[in-house]
Order: sequence, then structure tokens, then C-alpha cells
Amino acid sequence: MAQDKILSHLPALANQVRRVAYEAGELTMDYFDESGFQGTMEKNDGSPVTIADQKAEALIVQQLKEISPNTPIIGEELFARGEAPDITDSEYFWLVDALDGTKEFISGSGDYTVNIALIKGDTPILGVVYVPFHMEMYAGFEDKAIRWNDEGRIDKDIRTRSMPRDGIVAMASKSHGKGEKLESFLENFKIKKRMSRGSSLKICMIAAGKADIYPRFGPTCEWDIAAADAILRAAGGMITLEDKTPMTYRKDMKTLLNPEFIAWSGDLYNVS
Repeated sequence: MAQDKILSHLPALANQVRRVAYEAGELTMDYFDESGFQGTMEKNDGSPVTIADQKAEALIVQQLKEISPNTPIIGEELFARGEAPDITDSEYFWLVDALDGTKEFISGSGDYTVNIALIKGDTPILGVVYVPFHMEMYAGFEDKAIRWNDEGRIDKDIRTRSMPRDGIVAMASKSHGKGEKLESFLENFKIKKRMSRGSSLKICMIAAGKADIYPRFGPTCEWDIAAADAILRAAGGMITLEDKTPMTYRKDMKTLLNPEFIAWSGDLYNVS
């Protein structure tokens, strides 16, 4: 299979993907209602889906095909319909979650994101996360990670922070932020504060130096975290399995499920 030349030019590619994520995010806002979304559907696995998920993914898939026509795309909704491409012979592929945090979206919370990641081999090398409600965007590739918001309208470099002496900030899921295993794990650290956010924002908070750790002891899929993983790596952090080996992708193509993981700031990963 021919390789798209743009994949070798990550800065230019990132700019194009950011525009795609922005357009998809603005599309989702056409359906967003702070009083709650009406008209939720259910997928075969019982998880919720909305027309916003479907339309945003269709837009992203169409535009990624124009940018890199030879690079296969796995999107959450495509996968749910059994339409994921065979990536066996592809060095690169896209992972797309057009609306990560569907439960947040349905409830009227703005903590949902648009996630687009480029995977090379088994490693995320480019990621874009857009937060439409807050008009905030994160992007990362190589050792370049940025945050943009509508207020300043300029890119600001982000890095994971040095480990605070007075205790770390731990992120937790709004929907899956409790459990005996989580509490037992956090007992190993001096915790100053615990914060809850939805979707991939938890990982972006670490990349931006606003938090230090996010343990996830519950089910996730590769498209849920790949974009934020690329951003976190570019910002100096890492997502690992419980034994601290780095997270990899295209693990189980039948499910695309992740094992339980921990997202770390760079300092915390290196000393723990």
C-alpha cells in the first residue's frame, strides 16, 4: 500500500487535523443542549450513541480521506457497525473518537471531546483533542505539545509539571472515579487534591501541567485515549500499564479494548 507523503510532515499534518477536529466539534454543538440531549440511541453493546457522534465521525472520516487517502481509519461508530478496515498491512492508521464522553454530552455537560490520533506501528505519534463547549484544543506530536483556546487565540506550549512537594493532583473519571482498587492505588501517593473531569480531558490536564496522575481501573477502548496519549507523550508524560510498560495500540483488533492503565506526568513516572 502506498504511503501518504503528508504523514512524514507532522507539523503540517497537525494543522490540518486541528481544522478537522474544530469543524467536527462545531457540528456537535449544533446538537448540544445544557439541559440534556434528547434522542439518545443504543448500540449493540448497550452503550449510548447520538446523531452528533455519527455526523461528526462521518465528517472526520471524509476529511481524513482527503488528507491521507491511503491511510485506513478506525472510528468508534464505524467499528460498532462492523465497518473497520483491515490494518494488518498498514504501518499507519487513524483512530477516531468523534465524541468522547457521550454520557457527558447527553447530560448537558461540556466535558466531551473530539479525538483524532495517528498511530505508527503500535505508537500514537500525533494527537488532537478539541473541547467544543469550552473552545479549547490540545495537540501533540514529536516533542511539541500545545494548548489553544478561543480567549487568547494563540498556541501555548505545554509540558507536564515538576512533582509538587506538597502533594500531587490526581484525576478521576466523572463516571468511573471510584472503587477499592483505585483507593488502594492512590494510598501509595501523597495526594493534595482530587479532580474529576469527563472524557480525555483528564489526560490533557496532566499534559498541561494541571494534574499529575490519572489511574483508570475500568474498561476503555483505544480510540478513547490514543489522541490524548500522543499529546501527553509530546508533553513529557506517559500512559502505561500497571507494570509501567508503555501503552501500545492495535492490541486486539476484535475489541480494541485497553487494559487498565495509569497516565503519569513525566516527573512522577520517572520517580515512582
